[in-house]
Amino acid sequence: MTADNSAALAELEELIAACRLQNKEHKKTGNKEALALGLEQLKELSKKKTELLPPKIKGEAGAKGDQGKMKKTEAEKVEDEAKAFTLKTPKGTKDYDEKDMAVREQIFSKITSIFKRHGAITIDTPVFELKEILSGKYGEDSKLIYDLEDQGGEKCSLRYDLTVPFARYLAENGVSNMKRYHIAKVYRRDQPAMNRGRMREFYQCDFDIAGTYDQMVPDAEAVRVMSEILTSLDIGSFTIKINHRRILDGMFEVCGVPADKIRTISSAVDKLDKMTWADVKKEMVEEKGLSPEVADRIGEYVKLKGSRELCDKLDADAKLSGNANAKAGIDDMRVLLRYLEIFNVLPRVSFDLSLARGLDYYTGVIYEAVVNSSPSVLNGEPVGVGSVAAGGRYDDLVGMFSGNKKIPCVGISIGVERVFTIISGQRDRSTIKSNATEVYVIGLGEGFLQERMQICAQLWDAGVKAEYMFKKKPRNLQVQFEVCDKEQIPLAIIVGKQEVDNGVVKIRKMVKDNVDSVDKEVTVERSSLVESVQKLLKAI
Repeated sequence: MTADNSAALAELEELIAACRLQNKEHKKTGNKEALALGLEQLKELSKKKTELLPPKIKGEAGAKGDQGKMKKTEAEKVEDEAKAFTLKTPKGTKDYDEKDMAVREQIFSKITSIFKRHGAITIDTPVFELKEILSGKYGEDSKLIYDLEDQGGEKCSLRYDLTVPFARYLAENGVSNMKRYHIAKVYRRDQPAMNRGRMREFYQCDFDIAGTYDQMVPDAEAVRVMSEILTSLDIGSFTIKINHRRILDGMFEVCGVPADKIRTISSAVDKLDKMTWADVKKEMVEEKGLSPEVADRIGEYVKLKGSRELCDKLDADAKLSGNANAKAGIDDMRVLLRYLEIFNVLPRVSFDLSLARGLDYYTGVIYEAVVNSSPSVLNGEPVGVGSVAAGGRYDDLVGMFSGNKKIPCVGISIGVERVFTIISGQRDRSTIKSNATEVYVIGLGEGFLQERMQICAQLWDAGVKAEYMFKKKPRNLQVQFEVCDKEQIPLAIIVGKQEVDNGVVKIRKMVKDNVDSVDKEVTVERSSLVESVQKLLKAI
């Protein structure tokens, strides 16, 4: 071996060692794409090393074999590393197949149409923000923020929700009023429960109204939007639980909760939809240092729920109505419930003092929607998908970014993954159409590929969704018809020698119902093809 070869081999050994070390790190972090690239790089380096090694002397392999098991070659080592690579999505994430995506697109379409119906515009913000933007905005849930490595002098984190980025956007751009919606992915380093729609990567669909308006007017519209969306998605009977942060704060003050414990006790109360009162009380007393007597007084309030009559009951409570915070909250609730009656939403609403919403940035009305047929607690155990939508008023959040220039805001967020879990459970997958194709062009006999292509081009130019088989001569006619059945394509256009000679095509309705044969298939001139197809599609 020459000196040049020795130096090159030594350099390759260092590169191979560095590549292996990097691949171990990719495997540890679950970065599949980087690991796949790393394994390819390792193969190339190993191949170059093999080319530089001197040829084996005849019989050498046999001699080594006599001493025991042969040492693995670099290529074999790389193959072993590739086999050890586990193909899976990271914890708390999932792939969605074509039928899943068909359902999800329908969900997003309905939600977006309602947002637009209410005059909202849309914006987009980065998937990660400066860490300091997100820090201190989520209370105890701040521990769930995904922090990123410092990649160039800036500490960043993946966005936890779409609300804080919206507040930052308003402050940064000097926007004082806006009605906006935003549909995008957010990330939480939570313990996932995939069957209940609780994930680490998921979509949020937010609708927010920013600006100074009359008391409870935008709040009422936000609740109305939530009700419209959940009704249109047909997820079953649901209840929108509503409370007020100032009522909660006044309630805690009246019960004797120290000021420095109000937020942490509020976070404990927020778990009542997942835990029994006994467990919540235990957390407040044993973990958060609240006296049992104070906890018991809180317990008397959080069991109260109702509608407009509850405002009267709370007003009649001298201690509570004598508290400035609680009194302001009760007055807001009276107005809100009146507006919700006008909006025909009141029958779906429950004024519920157990609703707390743990996020620190809420300042006024808070709400949460739950599906009635999917209980959140059964025998003390969490079940179902929990809340499917939530939101509230956050008047001080923008001020945190704009030198305390206050821009009042209120908004809602739809939990798409939880809605998807419910709807998927209701749907028969075999009935889900995963493509939008309306027409399939079928060739008889010799296939007539060019004619099929011409027909598709004619349909595409007219905006008709059409496909054909990518074969000059399909194996048989039945194979093409099976595509229509499998993909639930409503119309087939059939072309063969006779049709080409006569300048016509046959259009067949691909329905399994018993229909008159005259209605099932018609022959039309090529010149009127598009018009005939569009007419048939409208009738389907």
